[in-house]
Amino acid sequence: MRIALVDGVAVVDEARRLPGRGAWIHPDPDCRRLAATRRSIGRALRAPGVDDSAVVGESA
Repeated sequence: MRIALVDGVAVVDEARRLPGRGAWIHPDPDCRRLAATRRSIGRALRAPGVDDSAVVGESA
């Protein structure tokens, strides 16, 4: 699934059309939790300290 940055918050880009840098991640909940633990979503989006709780909490 594609993750995009919207107003400082990482969100799931279901339509894959949001502008800007995007990051791809496996939709498995364990993969999303691991990415949040490693803070790799913020690094991939080049936005350190990004709020990724919406991505981690989303259901696959």
